[in-house]
Amino acid sequence: MSSDRISRRSFLARGAALGGATFLGGCDQLSRSPSFREVLSKAEWLTKNVQRLVLTERSLAREYSEADLSTHFKANGSTSVADPIYQAMAKNGFSDFALSIDGLVERPTSLKLEELRRLPSRTQITRHDCVEGWSAIGKWTGAQLGPLLQSVGLKPEARYLVFHCADKLGAFSKYYESIDLIDAFHPQTILAYDMNGAPLSVPHGAPIRLRVERQLGYKHAKYVQRIEAVSSFAMIEGGRGGFWEDRGYEWYAGI
Repeated sequence: MSSDRISRRSFLARGAALGGATFLGGCDQLSRSPSFREVLSKAEWLTKNVQRLVLTERSLAREYSEADLSTHFKANGSTSVADPIYQAMAKNGFSDFALSIDGLVERPTSLKLEELRRLPSRTQITRHDCVEGWSAIGKWTGAQLGPLLQSVGLKPEARYLVFHCADKLGAFSKYYESIDLIDAFHPQTILAYDMNGAPLSVPHGAPIRLRVERQLGYKHAKYVQRIEAVSSFAMIEGGRGGFWEDRGYEWYAGI
């Protein structure tokens, strides 16, 4: 691992510990500080533009072999969902689950899990890098997001995808995340339904989670229920494009 990546991760980990985790640390005053947000904003701009300059839009994150799989893959973020509707779906193997795709699309749609499994898919063994400083290698299989978006037809004004999730962290609103269309159409960006050759477990985000392999773990939204195409996320929740971003994290978390 390069010294640049180490220093970046150390910076983000300090931001995580001090800025975003209200329910973990009991105080989010730092994340509300204009000077703290300005530092994060400058780091985000630099990271995004340097990565986009050095890498092509389709450059792949490193992939590994079966022999490299981690013996233990920590479940990041929330590990259960209190919502009664979700719990009922989990009991019947998510046979009643349906993913909604709407917003700025020509053909809003709803897809059951079995339908998602029939879409063009990809299997990849990649490393999950958490902002807390740990990493693990896992094998993911899921529907490629790009072909799915092509099938629903994005409207010209669509610029981002917002992933609305079933879980809550503490007493806060439901988790959400967002990515731009460059990452959405990247070949390694998938809606994963299998992990290490088996259906996703509840702690790891069943029935589907986002895998956006060139970004840090908090961007990999779990328990995805709805994908909304938008021109801006300024009016969604805190307006910064994600649950943790609303609490001071960078929107672009490239690695």
